[in-house]
Amino acid sequence: MHHSRRRFVGSAAAVAASAALGPALPAFAQDKVVWKASDVHPLGYPTVEAIVRMGKKLEARTNGRISIQMFPQMQLGGEKEMIEQAQVGALQIARISVGAMGPVVDELNVFNMPFIFRDEAHMRKVIDGPIGVDLLAKVSASSARLIALGWMDAGTRNVYANKPVTRPADLKGMKVRMMGNPIFVETMNAMGGSGVAMGFNELYSALQTGVVDGAENNPPTLLAQNHYQVSKVYSLTGHLIIPEIFVFSKRTWDGLSPADQAMVRTLSREAQIEQRQLWDAYTGEAVTKLKAAGVQFVEADRKAFYAATQPIRDKYGAKYAALLKQIEQTT
Repeated sequence: MHHSRRRFVGSAAAVAASAALGPALPAFAQDKVVWKASDVHPLGYPTVEAIVRMGKKLEARTNGRISIQMFPQMQLGGEKEMIEQAQVGALQIARISVGAMGPVVDELNVFNMPFIFRDEAHMRKVIDGPIGVDLLAKVSASSARLIALGWMDAGTRNVYANKPVTRPADLKGMKVRMMGNPIFVETMNAMGGSGVAMGFNELYSALQTGVVDGAENNPPTLLAQNHYQVSKVYSLTGHLIIPEIFVFSKRTWDGLSPADQAMVRTLSREAQIEQRQLWDAYTGEAVTKLKAAGVQFVEADRKAFYAATQPIRDKYGAKYAALLKQIEQTT
C-alpha cells in the first residue's frame, strides 16, 4: 500500500506544480519528445540534410510534440557505436552503410558486388520498388532490433589516382585502397589492381606518401576529404553503386502509437526521395569544383571491367541467384 500512496502523492504534487506554472505552458508540453539522429557526415551533407528536413516536418505535423536533434560528423561515434545506441534506444535514427547490416540480413550483401546495377537510375528503381521494400522489411523483422525506414543514395564509386585508369591493364601494379570487406578487396584484384584495406582516416597521407597509388569513391568524398589534392585523375570506372540505409530504434518504435509510426513511415519515404535530389545537386557541385581545381575526368571501358569482375559475381552471387535475376529484370 505504501508504494501506491507515495506515487499518488508524487503525481498530485506534479499536477500542483504544473498548475502553478499557469496557462503559459501548453497542455502537450510535458509530452514533448526529442529524437536523436546521427550520421558520420557533416551538416549540409545530403544524408544529414534529408533527416534534418524530416525533423522539421515532424515538428510541424505534431505541433512541436516530436522533433529531431541531429548529431553529425561522428559526434556519437562511428556506425558500430550508432547501431549499438539505436538498439538500446539511446539514439532513434541512424544513417548507416549497407555493409554494416550485411551480417544481419544476408541478401544486403548483393549490393556490395561490382556492377550489380547498370547505372544509378537502375539502382534507384530497385530500391524504390518491391525489392527495396522487401529488404527493408527483412531488416525490420531481423534480430537487429532496428526498424529500417528507408534508403539513401551514395552515388557511384570510381577510381582516382595520378594516372588514368581506363581498362584493367592500367591497374597493373597499382595498390588501390578499398573499404575493409574482402569482397571489395577482391573486386579491385579482379579489376587488375592490388586491393588494400585501409582505414579512411589514414588514406590522405597514404596517397600523399605513395603507400597506396589510388583509391575509389564518389565525387563529393573526393572533394570533401581533399584527396583531389594528391590524386589528380578521376576515372569513371563505375564499379560500385551501393545505396545506404537509415534505421530507427525498435525499442523507441515499439512505444509509438500506430498513427505516429505511420507518420514516420510517410516522412521517411519523402526523405528517401528528397535525399536523392539533394545528392544529385551536391554531386553536380562537387564535380564542378573538382574540375575547377584541375582534376581530370576520364571515361573508362566499363565493359572490360564488368567482364573482369565476373568471377566476383559468380563467387559471391551464387546463393542470391533469384534476387539477382529480379534486379536484372527491374526496368
